[in-house]
Amino acid sequence: MADLKSQPVAETVDVLGRVCPYPLVLTKKAMEKLPSGAVLKILCDAPASAEDSIPRFAEKQGYEFESVKLEDKGMWELYLKKR
Repeated sequence: MADLKSQPVAETVDVLGRVCPYPLVLTKKAMEKLPSGAVLKILCDAPASAEDSIPRFAEKQGYEFESVKLEDKGMWELYLKKR
């Protein structure tokens, strides 16, 4: 699996300050619009979304997924690649 964070990002979704279900809903909407092979970056500070709902959604859909936790900022950068 390629390093998603080093690939060009087609779109960034900022869900900072949002709690479930909004991060997942906004992620799904963004992924629907992207062409196959595109990478979506999600900025998220909700642990339930970053560690549970979005990774499970990615796995269920067959998307490549990568999570980068930025401890100093208290947030995650999540990367999904559409196949």
